[in-house]
Amino acid sequence: MPSPSEAERRALLELARNAIVEAVSRGELLENIPRDGIFAERRGAFVTVHVHGELRGCIGVVEGDEPLGQAIARCAVSAARTDTRFAPVRPEELTDLQIEISLLSLLAPITVEEIELGRHGLVISQGQHRGLLLPQVAPEHGFTKEQFLEETCRKAALPRDAWRWPDTRIYGFTCDVFADGQKAAKS
Repeated sequence: MPSPSEAERRALLELARNAIVEAVSRGELLENIPRDGIFAERRGAFVTVHVHGELRGCIGVVEGDEPLGQAIARCAVSAARTDTRFAPVRPEELTDLQIEISLLSLLAPITVEEIELGRHGLVISQGQHRGLLLPQVAPEHGFTKEQFLEETCRKAALPRDAWRWPDTRIYGFTCDVFADGQKAAKS
């Protein structure tokens, strides 16, 4: 899919922010989610929320089973309110909220040799287990390729070396990543 324009990026970020503000300050879901243009696309997306530079939630969908506008609004609220790894965002924190959106390409099988750190995100799948790490995770944590594979296995609740198993599937994807107050980055 083509990269979104600057105007589309701003509109998606505004939608995510409005959905979070409505949920956190009023306890309600956002009404009137746009349904045209980029908001109608069907693709995977993740919304990451930071407060004062600290990660407070990251929720997303891998496949585009619903229009992007609905997915962004739902994932934004979930990242801010229900990511069980973090305390929910409080109303007094809304002014210090930073939002990052990652729009995913389609998943494709990838070999270990083809993985480019910082460019590819990974999905590791084995039986009922599935784990995903976004492309930006590897450089943010200084992971080697092997560590990135191991951490994706850990996210899938698999042993760290499960990526080596013959029946484990490894998929790669890229992302358009953009956040409040910064130009978009293509991963």
